[in-house]
Amino acid sequence: MQSADLTLQLPPSMQLPAPEEPLESFQREEVLSWEVDRQSETVRFLSLVVGDPSALGDLAENLESVHRYDITPVDEDTFYGYVEMDLRAADATLLGTFDVPGLVIVPPMVYTGRENVHITVLGEPEAMSRLLERAPNEVDIEVTRVSEHQRRSETLAGRLTARQFEALEVARDVGYYEVPRSGALATVAEALECSESAASTLLRSAEAELVDAALLR
Repeated sequence: MQSADLTLQLPPSMQLPAPEEPLESFQREEVLSWEVDRQSETVRFLSLVVGDPSALGDLAENLESVHRYDITPVDEDTFYGYVEMDLRAADATLLGTFDVPGLVIVPPMVYTGRENVHITVLGEPEAMSRLLERAPNEVDIEVTRVSEHQRRSETLAGRLTARQFEALEVARDVGYYEVPRSGALATVAEALECSESAASTLLRSAEAELVDAALLR
């Protein structure tokens, strides 16, 4: 069983037909769950969005294809957005690309712009090959990683080793990540029963994993 990270560049026909202004208010959208209802030709999805919550309302009001939306704020610039909208032929084509036996999409699907989508898929090598073969010619797909599936790589906390996770917990508890910082690296090292150099390496390695998770997926 393998997993692969894919970056898709969508052509204009597959991009959301919306004004640029509200879309510029969204820095990142993680599509957590989605359901395609082919009988009613609608699609429903739940996303975690980094951006201006009011922009989703503006966007939904300007699109006739949107039947319903709901916003649940997380903080000032992060919110959950639920949307029900018409299933466009372009959307059906894109999502249908991944309807390959033996292949599943590992949520979230991450949008970092109108045209860029980052997707992780899981399946046998043969299924991976069929996916690339059936992808629409107008969709540019870059395979950024292929490896044996490791469950720990699919969640933020799960990317870390137990020791890295422990180091982050200790650093937070002693105030190392407070602004301004109230806990010293020496205090973290003492709690971890290791040298300051080893503690620093643990923290930087863990931080690098989390930065990659935030920016690359």
